[in-house]
Amino acid sequence: MGFPKIMGILNVTPDSFSDGGMFVDPFAAIKWGIKLLDDGADMLDIGGESTRPGSEPVSITEELRRVVPVIEGIKQERPEAIISIDTMKYEVAEAAISAGASIINDVSGLQNDIRLASLAAEKNCALIVTHMQGTPKTMQINPTYENVVEEIFEFLQNRIEIARKFGVQTVIADVGIGFGKTVEHNWELLRNLKRFYDLKVPLLLGISRKSFIGKTLNIDNPIERDLPTLLIHTLLLNQKIDIIRVHNVHQFQMLKQLYRKIYEN
Repeated sequence: MGFPKIMGILNVTPDSFSDGGMFVDPFAAIKWGIKLLDDGADMLDIGGESTRPGSEPVSITEELRRVVPVIEGIKQERPEAIISIDTMKYEVAEAAISAGASIINDVSGLQNDIRLASLAAEKNCALIVTHMQGTPKTMQINPTYENVVEEIFEFLQNRIEIARKFGVQTVIADVGIGFGKTVEHNWELLRNLKRFYDLKVPLLLGISRKSFIGKTLNIDNPIERDLPTLLIHTLLLNQKIDIIRVHNVHQFQMLKQLYRKIYEN
């Protein structure tokens, strides 16, 4: 099956739940992005708008100011770097692609701006569609489902069909752990990842440092959730997950080396 691709998280925001404020300076962000690549990231996911529960949206101008210099700086240092732009806004995605991004990561699953599908098709970019119930500001206010697995499957299936109609060649699906789900909803999804194989597209999983881990294990500090993040992904290595989105790339590079010693020699 092989080890999943490692997507390193680079938030250039003042208010992200885990690393908000750490990389608001473009030079610090570029330096950290290079470190993530050196640590073994196969790609970087760069975002300029926090999507933590309760967060407020930022303007297009502000989001552009945050992400474009960082993408340009990393591509200048590492022209071969694969960069994903984590945005729900057409204008930000368009500018990011011009700066060197080749993946659009839309956590709204085309609910915020369907034009992202046409942009991905036009620019021949991969498109990540994520399930989110509500918006970042409202998504954790009593999220409810009759059948969380089937409802999210149907949503993603619909989003993939829309993207295909626009001509997107590479669509990647993300069940959206933490995006409008209770703690138990998240565990239910992780127990049933095989259901999403039937989408017949690559799958991305983003659980790194998320609050459901903290609530389950009573870990308040997000950075202290790196070890359980690693343990959960280790338990899921028998699942067909193509990309894992993580903060601590170094830990996962070590896991990848050990995995290869056991399974790929």
